[in-house]
Amino acid sequence: MEGGICDGLSTVLNLAITVKNGQVEQRNFAAYPLMRIDQAPADIEVHIAPSDLPPSGVGEPPVPPLATALTNAIFAATGQRIRRLPIGDQLRS
Repeated sequence: MEGGICDGLSTVLNLAITVKNGQVEQRNFAAYPLMRIDQAPADIEVHIAPSDLPPSGVGEPPVPPLATALTNAIFAATGQRIRRLPIGDQLRS
């Protein structure tokens, strides 16, 4: 769960795939930098509701809703709506 949250935060905050002249510009991890441990939240608290219903497992569920949760939290705190990803450059303005 913690890894999925950090992966989701990386994607939402900074990562983008761009195409120039018909080719992807990010050809390796040097040009697509994932969150490093010193950038990760110091404390992540996760609560998993028990269920016998499918689907099961918790490997990747934090990734898809993370963008919505983070942008809604930003709106609640600042009144600023985020309309595109990644959001890092919009937080600086």
